[in-house]
Amino acid sequence: MTAQTSFAPGLYLVATPIGNAEDVTLRALRLLGAADVIAAEDTRVTAKLLARHGIRTATTAYHEHNAARAGPALIERLKRGEIVALVSDAGTPLVSDPGYRLVQAALAAGLAVTALPGPSAVLAALALAGLPTDRFHFAGFLAAKPGPRRRQIAALAGVPATLVLFESAQRLPAALRDLADGLGPRPAAVARELTKLYEEVRRGDLTALAAHYAEAGAPRGELAIVIGPPRQEDEAPAGDLDRALALALEHMGTRQAAELVASASGASRRELYARALKLAQRR
Repeated sequence: MTAQTSFAPGLYLVATPIGNAEDVTLRALRLLGAADVIAAEDTRVTAKLLARHGIRTATTAYHEHNAARAGPALIERLKRGEIVALVSDAGTPLVSDPGYRLVQAALAAGLAVTALPGPSAVLAALALAGLPTDRFHFAGFLAAKPGPRRRQIAALAGVPATLVLFESAQRLPAALRDLADGLGPRPAAVARELTKLYEEVRRGDLTALAAHYAEAGAPRGELAIVIGPPRQEDEAPAGDLDRALALALEHMGTRQAAELVASASGASRRELYARALKLAQRR
């Protein structure tokens, strides 16, 4: 009963291991043991973790296909003063899974929401890639079909940050080919089976990685792709940005002009807003 008194009623977003069952925080284990119910993306996956650590808390399914039905039931339990733990199959909840709907509903009802951070495939891949980490953009999964996927890649081309993507093993060769075509030979890494027995990180430029997997075929396991930011010379010159801002300022305010040019160029909104203010003062 001592563990139960350390947690107030509310919704807890609990990060669970990506692969190694030992990669879970002590606080997360205490919370899982103290909860009234654990809402799991796949109760069979979560059952293995709970059994490993001797936790007997009841589980209930909460995933993309039942969120509309299961969410309100969990909100009612929270309103009764219960502790509800939300976990995904692996890593941090709400990253590429539907948990945000439950968080929105809890906040709308004035209920407490707390995060218990821990393993994250996004951050693990970013740390292992050996690419700039000062600014990164997580874009989730690319589209399955070639046309929409190429349009997504074109939209990502101007983002002035390291990119982190998820991809299925079967689509990896085709996705890398499209990434190489759309982004050029940027430095990149493919991280496979993070924290698991067969963890592998293959580094190179996108062209070389695309050629490797075209020959080797689809790998096994879960994957993350990390791609370096565009080269400085690939970004729009300052003079071009100023001309675009000046034209925009003829029709709108400084903030709107900065947002419009940032959306079109991928340049920093903050930097463009500062430029727009200076240009507006000169007029």
